[in-house]
Amino acid sequence: MPAVSIEHYENFPVASWLSPPALRPAIVAIYHFARHADDLADEGNATPAQRLGDLRSYRQDLHAIAAGRPPSPRWAGAVFQRLAPALSQYRLPLPLLEALLDAFEQDLTRHSYDTRAELLDYCSRSANPVGRLLLHLYGIDDAQALRQSDAICSALQLINFWQDLSVDGPRGRVYAPLEDLSRQGLTRDALLRRQDSPAARALVRELCAWARALMHEGAPLVHRIPGRAGWELRLVVQGGLRILDKLETMQFAALLGRPTVGASDVPALLWRAWRMPSSVAAAAAGASR
Repeated sequence: MPAVSIEHYENFPVASWLSPPALRPAIVAIYHFARHADDLADEGNATPAQRLGDLRSYRQDLHAIAAGRPPSPRWAGAVFQRLAPALSQYRLPLPLLEALLDAFEQDLTRHSYDTRAELLDYCSRSANPVGRLLLHLYGIDDAQALRQSDAICSALQLINFWQDLSVDGPRGRVYAPLEDLSRQGLTRDALLRRQDSPAARALVRELCAWARALMHEGAPLVHRIPGRAGWELRLVVQGGLRILDKLETMQFAALLGRPTVGASDVPALLWRAWRMPSSVAAAAAGASR
């Protein structure tokens, strides 16, 4: 994920020096809501049943503040005291916040996907709502912008999956669609055991191409977001593409190691962000040939 912010949730940087100051409290509130829910689903030693129970209680507190009632004391200070004023001031769409919780609950019960369509359906809850919430804050709600935001967010989620192939296997998770595994003659167990092979690298190559195409599909949105926020989105897009470039440099051996973006990549990210009007258009044209 792009290392261009103070904090992050998945592939969504927030509260960086490029975020619009007036919107920063609302963006931080959304971040903490998502980050805390992610921790409930993934951190510590709780059982899946306990995690599901915690997420249901968390959802009840969300409903409480949406109705103007106080939340329970458990997460009030850490999350809902920030989120309540943002929810009220900006009329944040409650279904988008609930969709994130749906994705966290799904993570507890489902650890593989048969098709790309099924995985994108998961992304529509785990990633796309964040982009739509930001567009809502910016007052952008036309159908084209929403489609482009969804493409960027889904691409970032997919890139995070392919970046994390070497760490998800030991956790029992395989996000590469089983139909893609089958086409390469691979099994789910091979990815769980991190078995590097020419077929595994061919799989990662195909999956990276899929994510790259999605990113280029959404990239024109950077020209719709005003001011500093538009530049932040450029860096988000370029950060995701940088991870794909690093996977290519390591010959798609994603089962052997996890590529990252760090401080040494910032000059290249800034340069590519500045050149986006020509570079993205050229890349998209090349991909269509």
